[in-house]
Formats: sequence, structure tokens, C-alpha cells
Amino acid sequence: MSSNTNFATFNQLSNQEGNGAIGSAYDDLDKANTEFYVSNGSSGMCINIATPSSGGKWYCEFYLSGSVGNYAWVGYYPIKETPEVKEQWAPSSNTTWTDTGIVSVHSMGRYFYTEGQYTDSGATSFTAGDVISIALDLDNGATYFAKNGTYMNSGNPASGSSKTGAAPVEGAYSKEYFLAVGSAGSSGHTWTINAGQDSTFNGAISAGGNTDANGFGDFKYTVPSGYLSLCSANVPVSDAIDPAGDNGTDENPTKQFNAVLYTGNQPTGQTISGLGFKPDLIWAKMRSSSQNNQLYDSQRLNSRSTPFMLRSDTTGAEIDDQAQGNNNKIISSFNSDGFTLGGSNSGPNDASRTYVAWCWKANGGTTASNSDGNVTSTVQANQAAGFSIVTYTGTGSSGATVGHGLGAVPKFIIVKNRDSVKNWACYHVDYNNSGQRALLLNTGGTDNSNYWYGTQPTSSIFSLGGETEVNESSSNIVAYCWADVDGYSKFGSWEGNGNSFGPFIYTGFRPRMIFSMRTDSASGFRVRDTVRETHNPTQKIVWWTFDLQEFTSSGYNFDILSNGFKVRTNSGDFNANGSIYVYGAWGDVPFKYNNTF
Repeated sequence: MSSNTNFATFNQLSNQEGNGAIGSAYDDLDKANTEFYVSNGSSGMCINIATPSSGGKWYCEFYLSGSVGNYAWVGYYPIKETPEVKEQWAPSSNTTWTDTGIVSVHSMGRYFYTEGQYTDSGATSFTAGDVISIALDLDNGATYFAKNGTYMNSGNPASGSSKTGAAPVEGAYSKEYFLAVGSAGSSGHTWTINAGQDSTFNGAISAGGNTDANGFGDFKYTVPSGYLSLCSANVPVSDAIDPAGDNGTDENPTKQFNAVLYTGNQPTGQTISGLGFKPDLIWAKMRSSSQNNQLYDSQRLNSRSTPFMLRSDTTGAEIDDQAQGNNNKIISSFNSDGFTLGGSNSGPNDASRTYVAWCWKANGGTTASNSDGNVTSTVQANQAAGFSIVTYTGTGSSGATVGHGLGAVPKFIIVKNRDSVKNWACYHVDYNNSGQRALLLNTGGTDNSNYWYGTQPTSSIFSLGGETEVNESSSNIVAYCWADVDGYSKFGSWEGNGNSFGPFIYTGFRPRMIFSMRTDSASGFRVRDTVRETHNPTQKIVWWTFDLQEFTSSGYNFDILSNGFKVRTNSGDFNANGSIYVYGAWGDVPFKYNNTF
């Protein structure tokens, strides 16, 4: 089993016309999505492979033909921005440009970059018959554009940190970008991409025969030293989630996170298998009727070494089934390929009821003391998969810090006070610019109180304010922490457009599960996965926020794709115009291997 070498092409799912028209027929793709014809007004399209979060150096070429005018453009934008290519990307003059981190060069000979800024200095005009190359050095935060092999502004892509002749770049906004092309005028022209697949640009010019630093591709011009083509073979994948087994084993992402379906058999009890690993967090939800979401983990154990239960749709403290006399209700063991259920009712095993259980792997139940913060925590961490279980005792004092053990900055944290009746507080990277706001898991609402001490988490700790949900004095508290991992997990947001042709959200893998929440209304955390629904569009919703049974609606259509997901509904729960939705996703197959599996 080996990776393929599929090169980036244009992505129809990101097409947007000027004047707010989305997915219009004015623009067309041709030649296996390598040609993008711009026929009317301001419009653009991005490619289907993003640069990875790990950075690196990347190279791509674009050929221009047709009636060009002054406003043909090529550049890139961060995937954190609204995924559609907006009209504002390519203003013809110094107009308002609110999208951050965008860099482009225009045929008039002008660089455009962050928030309406532009410069004529160093840029070179271009027209039909020209090849525009991008050399993007994300390790040093530099962009180099070339016309027919000659770099603008005497740029030197090999100059490293000196950034000789680099185009203007706005800081280190992100390391994840889409390359994109388009027009800000009404002329008709065609952009043809060569990400390494064809140096003749579909026969338009003579071949070049140049390869990237790994020997991949067929480029018209010499690829700068150390730069790579955007192709599947160059996309990094951690050994821990590499289905090709480069480390000697098959480490599919589903061996770090997976979901299983089963039917309860109370009062008998049963063993659930087929996960492919020993879980450390089990999140179980009844599908066929109303029942609480139930969370069990391998760290919160009672005197019988069986787990306490938490319920994400209530404020209640954790429950010890043994103390309540329900000795058979709990999950009795975490097994090498699943878990064992007891036989009593009211747990995740009611007779004839159908269930889904989402399961994450930490480190098999082995705990370690962590003193990275000023509050000592107990941690189970799976750094390769970006997941940790953290328990600590609250101090009641703002400014407490807790070590999470991830070795990377967490993007999503769920915190529950185990001893008290309190809300579930969630930190999400795209809903917390102030470093204090929380999403409330059990209400589906938000709270702008001092949860995180006005401080963003780091690769070693997260901070706590004085809110009793996260830092009540002497209370036992649990936190589930996740980080982004290329090819496996992603946390971000999208802006709704109110259109059935909704945003495309790039993850870099085919999602196994997606949660989402609207941030300007109490709509709740909604979950879809490819276990309960194996085909597109996905329509089956369950809630983390409510105890309601599974709900199916054609008005909730999503397509789950090889590199992300597409919103195909104008429902306010997922795509109200101007509303912001946060999400988290865990992978099934990394994009690198989407044609292999």
C-alpha cells in the first residue's frame, strides 16, 4: 500500500462570483478541473489542496490566456477565512479589504495584501501567454511571485529568513493557505494550473520537464531549491495516523478515534467490539429515543475501577453507579477492541434501544502527574493524535494554570466540574479571541465571563479565571483537550451565506465525525458522522446538548468529502447569512490517501 501522487486542481466547491452570486454558471471548469474560465465580473476559485499547518516551502504555476485586462490576479488566502473566494479579494483600487492574510499579484503590476493595502513597488505586469509562479516559504513567512521564470522585485526564494525581494506579507497569520486565481474585471480569460501535472498547460506552451525537491512533478520553470509541489505524496501525515504503515503497521486514523453502533440488551450485558483500539473516552448517545449523553473515561474511576458517568446535556455532578446500587449499569471495562456494558437499564444499554458511541484513545489508562502549570494536574495524553484527559482540583483564584500534556496548543477544550451542579464550559479557538469566552455544552449558548483569564492556551498549559465551572475551590474537575493534527483532526469555523450552495470547509481529511454549533444563538452542539450515515448527503443529527433522539431532515444536508465537508442547506442551524459556526472534526482517511482507500 503506498501513497499516490495526485496534484492539486481547482475546486468547484469554492467558486464564487462577484456581487454575492455563489456557484454561478458564469465561470466554468474544464480539462479535469485544471482550467478556470472567468467570464463575468469579479470572481475567483481556489485549489483543492491547502498548505499544511506544519509549514514548509511550496511551489505552483499558473498560465493566463484570453482577454486579460488589468485585473486578473493570482495569490493565496488562509483557510481560516470564509472559504469562498470573495469579490473583495481583488479590488481594482485601494478599497476596503477586511479579509486578513490574503496576498495576490495583479496583471496591472500591483501587489495586494492585508486589509486594502497595495503597492506597485516590485510587482510586474503580466498578460495573456504569461506563466505566473508562486513560491511560498511558510517557514520564513515570505511570498515570491515570478513571471515566466523571473522573480518579481529581484526575489530570491532561497534567501530564507532574509526574505530577499519577498512580496508584502502580513505577519505569521497562518500556515494553512489555499492558492487561488480570479478576476476583478469583466474581461473573459482562463487560468490554467500546473501544480506538477503538466508543464505544457494542456498543450498551450512547450514542456519544461522540471521536478520539485522530492522528484515529483513536471514544471515549466526551475523549482527553487527545497520547494515542493502541492500533491498528495507531499502532504505530511503523522506515523500515528498513516494508513500506509510507514512505521511498519497500519495506523489508520480510526485507530485513534472511531464510533460504533449497537443495540442495547438489558438485562444481559454485552461486549462491544470493532473499535480497533482500547478507548479512554467513551461518549454514548441513544439514537432511538430520548436519553442523556453519557461520558465515561479511564481516569475517573470509582473504588471498583469502573468509571463514573457524566452527562453532557445536564449540569449534574458525576454519578457513581455503585453508590446508587446500580452495580451492573456502568461500563465495566475498557477492552483492547472496545468496551463491556453492564446489564441494568438507565445506562447505555437499554433493551432494544439503538446507540452510537464515539470513542477516543489516550494512553490506555496510565496517568502521570503534570506540573507545567501552577496547579498540578493528572494527565493521560496521546500527543500523536492530539488528545488528552486532564483532571485537577480548582483553586478558586483567577490566574491558575493547568498542564494538559498535548505538546501542542489545544484548539478545543471541554471542562466539567465533577463535584458540583455547573455548566459544561468549552474553549474553542475560533470563539475566544478575548481569551475568556466559553461555549456552554449543556445549553448550546455562550458566556463571556472570565473562564480562561483573558489568556489563550499554550503548548503546555491552559489558564483559568474565577468561574466556578472551571475553577471552583477544592472541586474535582475534568478537562478533555484536543489539538489540530494534520490529516486527522481539525477545529475551526465558517461564516454562513444563507444559500443552499453553502461554504466548503477544508479539513485535509475525510471526516469520520463533525460537531458544529452556531455561536449567535442557543442552537446546541449538533453531531453527524459516517457511521450512522454512510452516504451523502448526511442528514442524521444527534445533539450533545440535548437528550433528544436522533433526527433526520433533508433540510440539514452536508456532503462529507475527501478533503472536508460542504454545507448544502440554508437552514439557520448551519448556514444563516453572516452567522459564525464553530466546528470540530476527526478523520477517517487523510486526504493524502483518498484514492488509495
